[in-house]
Amino acid sequence: MTERARDRTYGEDEIKARLAKELPHWYYEDGWIRRKYRTNSWKGTLMVINAVGHLAEAAWHHPDITASYAWVEVRLMNHAVKGVTDKDFELARKIEDMVQWRPGPESALEGTPADDQRFAYIKYDKPAHAR
Repeated sequence: MTERARDRTYGEDEIKARLAKELPHWYYEDGWIRRKYRTNSWKGTLMVINAVGHLAEAAWHHPDITASYAWVEVRLMNHAVKGVTDKDFELARKIEDMVQWRPGPESALEGTPADDQRFAYIKYDKPAHAR
């Protein structure tokens, strides 16, 4: 993909359609695609911020982040072209996959104990079939 193609900005209707299809927990507001992650504590908030920071630095595409004790808001817009581009959608997908990831039922990994709040980390989205 050429630099020019990566920096093509999308219109509001295109952005909303892509979010609905590809990133249903993200939304468009004031020129940014956004996602608020709910956590259980400051520990979870910092872990989300660090995960997003790692991905952003590796991608060399940096979001704006706002945080409080039990939430993190990630905002993406291509600062160079002052609009939402494929770079934003791609990084949003990577962030979503990393932050929402947890071991599946067949995994050798256990995941954090769901029944013990001492280990609560992030408030995961419910699977589509459980909504």
